[in-house]
Amino acid sequence: MARQAPQHDVNENELEVGKPKEWAAGIPGVAVSLLRGWEQMGTGRTVRTLRLLNQREGYDCPGCAWPEPREADGEKRKFAEFCENGAKAVAEEATKRRVGPEFFAQHSIDDLADKTDYWLGQQGRLTQPMVLREGATHYEPISWDDAFRLTADKLGELSDPNEAIFYTSGRTSNEAAFLYQLLVRSYGTNNLPDCSNMCHESSGAALSRSTGIGKGTVSLADVHEADLIVVVGQNPGTNHPRMLSALEEAKAKGAKVIAVNPLPEAGLLRFKNPQNVRGVVGKGSPLADEFCQIRLGGDLALFQAIGNLLLSWEDAAPGTVLDTDFIENSTFDFADYAKQVGQLDWDEVDRATGLSREQIAKVAGMIAESKRTIYCWAMGLTQHKHAVPTIEEVANLALLRGMIGKPGAGLCPVRGHSNVQGDRTMGIWEKMPESFLAALEQEFGIPVPRDHGLDVVDSIRAMRDGKGKVFFAVGGNFASATPDTDLTERALRSCELTVHVSTKLNRSHVVHGRAALILPTLGRTERDVQAGGEQFVTVEDSMSAVHSSRGRIAPASEHLLSEVAILCRLARAVFGEDHTVPWRSFENDYDAIRERIARVVPGCDDYNTKVRQPDGFVLPNPPRDSREFTGTLTGKAMFGVNELEYPSAPEGRLLLQTLRSHDQYNTTIYGLSDRYRGVEDGRRVVFVSPEDLTELGFADGELVDLVSEWSDTERRAERFRVVAYPTARGCAAAYFPEANALVPLDSVAKKSNTPVSKAIVIRLERAH
Repeated sequence: MARQAPQHDVNENELEVGKPKEWAAGIPGVAVSLLRGWEQMGTGRTVRTLRLLNQREGYDCPGCAWPEPREADGEKRKFAEFCENGAKAVAEEATKRRVGPEFFAQHSIDDLADKTDYWLGQQGRLTQPMVLREGATHYEPISWDDAFRLTADKLGELSDPNEAIFYTSGRTSNEAAFLYQLLVRSYGTNNLPDCSNMCHESSGAALSRSTGIGKGTVSLADVHEADLIVVVGQNPGTNHPRMLSALEEAKAKGAKVIAVNPLPEAGLLRFKNPQNVRGVVGKGSPLADEFCQIRLGGDLALFQAIGNLLLSWEDAAPGTVLDTDFIENSTFDFADYAKQVGQLDWDEVDRATGLSREQIAKVAGMIAESKRTIYCWAMGLTQHKHAVPTIEEVANLALLRGMIGKPGAGLCPVRGHSNVQGDRTMGIWEKMPESFLAALEQEFGIPVPRDHGLDVVDSIRAMRDGKGKVFFAVGGNFASATPDTDLTERALRSCELTVHVSTKLNRSHVVHGRAALILPTLGRTERDVQAGGEQFVTVEDSMSAVHSSRGRIAPASEHLLSEVAILCRLARAVFGEDHTVPWRSFENDYDAIRERIARVVPGCDDYNTKVRQPDGFVLPNPPRDSREFTGTLTGKAMFGVNELEYPSAPEGRLLLQTLRSHDQYNTTIYGLSDRYRGVEDGRRVVFVSPEDLTELGFADGELVDLVSEWSDTERRAERFRVVAYPTARGCAAAYFPEANALVPLDSVAKKSNTPVSKAIVIRLERAH
């Protein structure tokens, strides 16, 4: 029986603000996990689903991409190998709430457009394909065959394949991702924007140049064996909570942790692990040995300052600080880097970072003394205009000390959504290299386009300008995830057709083209049975480990299709039954897909055998495995030579970053409790330091409009409650997607084209 969803929407007048927490997890985390499960699934279903989460015989978490322990590394999984937010993600997917034809008959598009993301997501699982016909006021049911024919006909009417845009979310399996890019390239375009364009695209660009591979170079076992872990621009307590267990284990072995962030985050201060006695009845484990409360965007200056100190200390005592053998034999452009950093203007460092020189020297000393250092970062680094050079400077520090390709050391971009990294491995990228495209062409005998396609930002521009006419999304919530909300919504509404393959209702379904389709799909927790029997899929975690995932519970509706089945049936509608790609065979048996992956995707040979091993397998990573950097321009690790740059705001203005509440994952809002920051029952808040509030003439608790200032025009987000919060001076923070309206579409990172969501110049105006 379907469980009823809450019918009331968010009332920001009920918002309450209390004192921020100084620790994360503990018994409250367990209690919230169980409560959300009971509310959405009931007691029995909660027990069944959580027992299988991140277990070998179960399914991969639909939330973050943090890896599981591997037996090959001498590690064992816990009985409860999940976190609070993973439990919430499963509750949202395995919910008993349903959104069927009767729901859409009751709610018009205009009615749904007035609802918040939270309300839409809480209604439950989609159960049948739905169509919004041109000029209609309500979605109505449509058969699968008619939905595929409508989409195929519209794609066939386009004058150029590049008028179609195919978006992907990170939750897509490797099998579905491989088929999706194959369908799109068979159709004739490389327009494959994905969520990576908005998060770790900057990491990929920087690391590809520095190390020759756009991924990290560490394993979970390395994290446990490190003696220094530098966590930058990241809030693991909310975004990757299982990382706290890894940090706790490293600390127990003597590691130190440096946290660099504008806000003090509870998860980096103290961790109460609910799976041990100290976390239940004790004070938990302190994590950060040094907290550097840096100003937004000052990280590049910090890393150059540390490099400057390491070089000067090496000059004073040759052979004691730098790994000179590694630098000489395995790197390129060290001399130019040393010259650039040696001329550093320390007054600029002071202004950029807001840190004392004493603290910077202390951090540099910890790095100089460490034998095994890991650098971790997330979107606090990647969503700046100068994100790519900043990450190159992180890599520079690792190269100076030889901290790549050795146990317990390396570079660790912590990816967000589960399998976002796998999507890229499988070919979801608008700029895949020639080697991949040629292999695809040879394997399937299809002409594969070579012109680069559109990323997220360029896709929005194309739709805005009438050049993108069909928008097709597998997963995700494009309207809420993207920048410049008003412009993006206008762009989507200008399309002739929008199609969304989804599990649940979201904002993108009500920001529609002239016609729109909702195609409901299986969740990762659900059994996938095809003509060839019960199927499993595979995913890749944040550290390049590929493993299987098998849903175990009954599907939410008899009308659901898997992502693989949806793509295969759409391909048959577009290309016909005699297409050179065997779409019907792929739908019937996913082993057939994996056989082709093995022949096309580098590192995936013998794929079907390897993914059936208990922990799957780890993809090759030359910098990590053998200190080889064959993917760079020189065949050696490349030092980056970068000018010092950082964002600044005019007098009377602040730099705003967007961030997540503890009760959300990406654009999915689980609830209204950001308990670590002390915010309850609301989301429209802006965190500002008490000193800045006084200087600007505002009081804690006032209602303000946030106005972003950009060269083309101003953007406004109305009625946010000011929260006096211990963030860095001159900086502010607000939740996305509510604050995405303030991010200009044309404000992007150099080289990666990622929207700049972490340095938005704003002013506060009293709300009317």
